[in-house]
Amino acid sequence: MTIWRTQTSVEQIREFSRETLADTIGIRVTEIGPDFLRATMPVNPKVHQPMGVLHGGASVALAETVGSVAATLCEDRKKYVCLGQESNAYHLR
Repeated sequence: MTIWRTQTSVEQIREFSRETLADTIGIRVTEIGPDFLRATMPVNPKVHQPMGVLHGGASVALAETVGSVAATLCEDRKKYVCLGQESNAYHLR
């Protein structure tokens, strides 16, 4: 049983994400299951802090992107728009 109200494909999500922050930093949806969405983001200089380590904001951008896409797939897009309103993250080590 699927949780998705909107049926889509990885390719359609990638096309929908063109020219967005997700596209710019390399976030790619790689798999859609009946109750999950999987994505990747390369850890390279585009998403590093000046000190050469992963920027915490990039991690939050990945989480926000996957959450917003998944929420959008769960709702009727003719009636609702799903956007993140608040993100809170603690970066340890």
